[in-house]
Amino acid sequence: MGFEGETWYVRGLDPRHGGGGGGADIGEILIDEADFPWLSGRFRAGPAFGAVEDLFARELALAEGDDAAHWSRWEAIQAEIERTVRLISPDGPVAAFLLHIRGDRAWFRWSDAPFDDEGDAGDEGAGGAGGAGG
Repeated sequence: MGFEGETWYVRGLDPRHGGGGGGADIGEILIDEADFPWLSGRFRAGPAFGAVEDLFARELALAEGDDAAHWSRWEAIQAEIERTVRLISPDGPVAAFLLHIRGDRAWFRWSDAPFDDEGDAGDEGAGGAGGAGG
């Protein structure tokens, strides 16, 4: 799968464009490692990253916790991320994703189909789906 060298984009949702990824420039990820189903790369923050930086810091801190209370709060933060940003592949917006950002690194898994309650893509999914680890 030729993901390495691709640039993926993180954009704010823009309700005027139906949430299709035409919103604020949060950042871009230059893929330098593909360890299926995870892709990772160098994150370059865009001008709108400051508005969501704390959200991603809280998400990652909760994802690294290991008790049930952490996961309940992580799910709430993940839902907020999904309401706030879109992940855009070179082919366009993806249906579902789990995205972690720490400093100048980002790693994520994605799907062309929405995740089900267990975090897996439907039968038609591609790219990779699943839990928050990585």
